[in-house]
Amino acid sequence: MTTGFRSIPPVNELLADDRVAQLVLRHSRDAVVDLVRRRLDVVRTTIAGGAPAPDIDSIVDGIERECEERWRPWPSRVINATGVILHTNLGRAPLSDDAVRAMERAAVSYGDLEYDLASGKRGSRQEHVSRLVCEATGAEAAMVVNNNASAVMLGLAALATDRGVIISRGEAVEIGGGFRIPDVLKQSGADLVEVGTTNRTYAGDYEAAITDRTGAILAVHASNFKVVGFTHSPTIEELVDVGRRRNVPVLHDLGSGCLLPTARYGLAPEPMPQDSMRAGIDLGFFSGDKLLGGPQAGVIIGSRESVAIVSRHPLARAMRIDKINMAALAATLLHYIRGEAETTVPIWKMISMSSDAIKQKASLWADAAGGGATILESASAIGGGSLPGETLPTWVVSLPTEQAKTGAEGVARGLRESTPPVIARIEEDRVLVDPRTVLSDDEPALLEALKRVVGAEGSG
Repeated sequence: MTTGFRSIPPVNELLADDRVAQLVLRHSRDAVVDLVRRRLDVVRTTIAGGAPAPDIDSIVDGIERECEERWRPWPSRVINATGVILHTNLGRAPLSDDAVRAMERAAVSYGDLEYDLASGKRGSRQEHVSRLVCEATGAEAAMVVNNNASAVMLGLAALATDRGVIISRGEAVEIGGGFRIPDVLKQSGADLVEVGTTNRTYAGDYEAAITDRTGAILAVHASNFKVVGFTHSPTIEELVDVGRRRNVPVLHDLGSGCLLPTARYGLAPEPMPQDSMRAGIDLGFFSGDKLLGGPQAGVIIGSRESVAIVSRHPLARAMRIDKINMAALAATLLHYIRGEAETTVPIWKMISMSSDAIKQKASLWADAAGGGATILESASAIGGGSLPGETLPTWVVSLPTEQAKTGAEGVARGLRESTPPVIARIEEDRVLVDPRTVLSDDEPALLEALKRVVGAEGSG
């Protein structure tokens, strides 16, 4: 063991290696020295555990791998071939070309974010995007914060702190990451008042719970699960009627921010902000990076009076959206205002793709991959906490795994090791590639990955 420790090269010898010297040039000497020392600590630990001492090339290989993992550009570009359109783990909605260009303009130069060009004085970062939100949704007023959870919390804090908020037991939901509506209410300073049962709640239940301490009625769209069978929920119109008669504001957490009718594409109807505004809600909240197809954002819509109250709350500044996402959101909203969202917003291009068009593409890809790749009928999911249980008919490329020594997991891993990585899905020990969620610019790289992985497995 002593001999093993003696064979460990000193730090200076490793720094003199050509490959490590290149790392120093690309990064910094101090950072690389720290990384080298950590790698040598790992080597000492392995030797102490009885492993043979690695040679210097192996140590440098480890240094390079750790350097790449620690300091690579992140997030990395990946190809989404899963068929899940709003894949939360892959960043949800990809942006339109216009939105990307808007982000670049905002990032690389100064802009009139909070500057009034006409008067030459300070302006509001909310004014322009709020006008677009109102035009797209029919709202009287609007504002934008950094995500929908912030939007809901801000609305509750502004209108219902130290007061009761009435919500159906079936809508006290948990969204991703363990984030729960009751916890949002608690943090906002409002008190939770549950009514009805898990599966059936009526407008009368809300009205019966109203007291002089009631701050608001909150309706929450169950966007990430579905309750079926013996169920009942009041319409938003019924809740607005209760609120108006009892002088209680009605708030609506719409979730995914869908501005197009989903039934047009064979999907279940999704609540639309336009409909909630026509119903007369006081405040509505929705996400920017789900069915809106934009960047992460929380959009607040409602009456002028209610939005003005929210905008003056101290938390509004803590939750404000940054200039880059603001630019992308404005560009995305313009697609809806121009009536072009279906052909320019990537997620709506995916949703509106016909099964025949997908089948044709899948057939071409299977032929190009070779090695026994076939096509199968399947289903694409919406994902991202939107339209739970709803799918779209699709065709997928099924990659051969019967002869692969590594099995389906190995084939999927081979795709992930491509440049860029290809993320597929495994069903019944088959690796499936769904064309619906593959962006057109990614097709050449995808085909190269398919040929490489199918060829490698076939020869193995």
